[in-house]
Parts: sequence; structure tokens; C-alpha cells
Amino acid sequence: MYLTLLAVFVVGYFFIALEHTVKIDKAATALLTGTLCWVVYILGRDVFIADMPGNESIHFVTESLRENLGEIAEILFFLLGAMTIVEIIDAHEGFSVITDRIKTTNRVKLLWILCLLTFFLSAALDNLTTAIVMSALLRKLIHEKRDLWMFAGLLIIAANAGGAWSPIGDVTTIMLWIGGQVTAMHIIKEIFLPSLVCLLVPLTIMSFRFKGDIAKSTEIDDVYSHGFEVSNFDKNLVFSIGIGALLFVPIFKTITHLPPFMGVLLGLSLVWITTEILHRNKTIEEKKTLAISNVLRRIDTPSILFFLGILVAVGALQSAGHLADISRLLDANFDSIYAVNSIIGILSSIVDNVPLVAGTMGMYSLETYPPDSDFWELLAFCAGTGGSILIIGSAAGVAIMGILKIDFMWYLKNISLLAFIGYIAGILTFMIVN
Repeated sequence: MYLTLLAVFVVGYFFIALEHTVKIDKAATALLTGTLCWVVYILGRDVFIADMPGNESIHFVTESLRENLGEIAEILFFLLGAMTIVEIIDAHEGFSVITDRIKTTNRVKLLWILCLLTFFLSAALDNLTTAIVMSALLRKLIHEKRDLWMFAGLLIIAANAGGAWSPIGDVTTIMLWIGGQVTAMHIIKEIFLPSLVCLLVPLTIMSFRFKGDIAKSTEIDDVYSHGFEVSNFDKNLVFSIGIGALLFVPIFKTITHLPPFMGVLLGLSLVWITTEILHRNKTIEEKKTLAISNVLRRIDTPSILFFLGILVAVGALQSAGHLADISRLLDANFDSIYAVNSIIGILSSIVDNVPLVAGTMGMYSLETYPPDSDFWELLAFCAGTGGSILIIGSAAGVAIMGILKIDFMWYLKNISLLAFIGYIAGILTFMIVN
């Protein structure tokens, strides 16, 4: 049963990785995998927890499942609240507050502006949301496909690097923050410089290869168009309150000691109430388009369900003892936190970093590595930035790949080496600083 549980997870993950080949949504596969893992665990409880009689072992497994779901729910509610806030901003054309101010057509200047903007914006929002917003911006700015893809490749690196140093910038850093492995201010202080180096190195290399001006895009359709004009006051107000609400989450946790998802729900409620007041006297069409009921339809629910399924599956591996065994195997063969985390980072370019981090959190306890130790900080960096090495290695990469139709082999030939160089440079920076 031990090997059966592991086989269920591996086969499930194989189908998740081949989502586009088998044409089955990864969320459906993840939910099936998570459910089957716990079915195998409870059916094989006599093997996994042989020292407990029948009823006690059933109670132990079900309680383990409830405990795992409690931890997972915190992450999912956080993501759901944050994604809703971002969609409200987007519906009110709030991101145009930033994008409309970019006027230059010089390739190098534009590259630096967009990458640095992406780096800091992904820390405030998250790398997936930022990647989607910046993809829409690229289509408005750049006409030639090669320029478009080159910019997009660097933006993937920037989004993942920016998300790594912020407690709310990436799902994996959210997991580590909520789990108590890292604290908000400490991860910002320790990971900001390595993350910045991870971006600046490939950005500098590309600056020597880029020359001249870009060809302006001829696309005239506004990605935010509703058929009516949103007032500047509404744009600025919703943008300011929304971003402010997200930035307030770490402060809320520090002051109240409540879980971060409570801070996000507080921010969401304030943004929701604000928009309700704003649209009291609007036309029926405007109310229908900008109302929260319409915004909620745009939430990426399959991604939420994917995270649920994969985290439930990892929880089964943790409860059954697989992750502890892998931990002992790594400890027996690698005596360096740099080696362990570097491997995890490279693996995250092939498989999703969410289960990798979830698995690592299950393998190593806070007694082994206390909160804010170098191990957890380096894990946040490696898992966050290692996904840039391949375009399928991160949510930001997959999103941009789909939106701009970037070819996998093109990315491998033109961007992967740059991402790997930046990744190694970031690790070396972390080693030097610490």
C-alpha cells in the first residue's frame, strides 16, 4: 500500500504535467489524485499505522485529513480573496493608471521599465496576476512577434523573481508565510537582494543584445473596454484601495496575529463596499458590468481547485510518512541546505512548485529548521525563481505562454539559459549575504 499511494500520486502528477497533451484539465486530475491518495491511505491504514486498532486508526486518518484541510483552507481563502480584489481593480480599468504612463519605444528603456514594474508589482499582487496584466500591456505596446516574445520571456523572470521576496507574491511564499516558516519582514529583508540579482543579471545581458526602437502595436481594442468609459476618479479610487488592501495584509497579521486570509477578507469587504457605494447612481449596464457578481465570474476557479487537489494529495503523502522518508534520503545524500534547495528549484522548472514546497514543508519540521532560518528563505527563493528556467515551470510562465502563444522550444532556446544564469546568481548572492 505504501508503493500504491506513491504510484497514485506519481501517475496523477504525470497527467497533470501532460494536461495539454491528454486534453484533461489539471484541476480535475488534481482533485481525483488528492481523493484517491486519501482513499488508499485509509484502506491501507493497517500498514501505515499498524500500532492502532481499527476504529482508532480510522479516527486518526479522518482527523489528519481535517487538520490538513484546515491548513489548506487558509491558503485557498487567501487566494480567492486576493484574486477577487485584483479582478475588481481590472474591471474598473484600474491598472491603466500604471500602463497609460508608459510612452517610450526604445527597446532597452522599455525592457527595463516593464521588468522593474513587473518585479515590484508581482510582489504587491502575485506573479500570476501580474503576468496576465503585463501580457495585456505588451500586446498594446509591441507589434513584432519576436520582440513580443523576448519581452515576455524577461517578464516571466521578473514576475517570478518579484514574487519570491514578498510574502504575498507567490503561492509558495504564501504557503511558507501562513505555515509559519517565514515572517513577512524577514523574508523581504533576506530575499530581496538575491531576487533583484536574479532579474538584473539576465536583464543586463539582454540590454547588450537589444538595440533601436520597437514597432508600435496596431491593436486598437482596449483590453479593459466595457463599451462605456469608467471615470478617472473611479479608476484611481478602486486601484488605490485595492492595492492598499493587499499591501495592508502583512501589517494586519503583525498587529492582530490573525491568519493572513482574514486580512485579505477585510480588504475585500472594504473594496466591495466602496464599489457598491460608487455605483449607486450608475446605469443598469454599468452596474451589471462592474458589480461584484460579474467580477466573481472571472475568478480563475480551476486554479483554486487545482491547488486544493494537489495540496490534499501532498497532505496524504505527509500523513502516510512518505515525505519523512524522502527527508531522510536527502539528508543522507546531501548535507547542505544549498544543495537541497537548488535541486528543489531546478525541479520546480519541470513540475509545479506548489507540491514541491508543500512536500518540503511536510519533510522538515520547524524543530529541524526554525522560522526564518536560511533553509526556508532559500526554499522560497529557489522554488519561486527556478520555475523561470522552463516556461511551463511557473504559473506566470504558463499564463503568458497561453496568452501570447509562445512556443516552448523557442523559450528553451532563447530564455532558459538567461533564467538559469539569473537563478544561480541569486543563489550565490544569498550565500554571500548570509
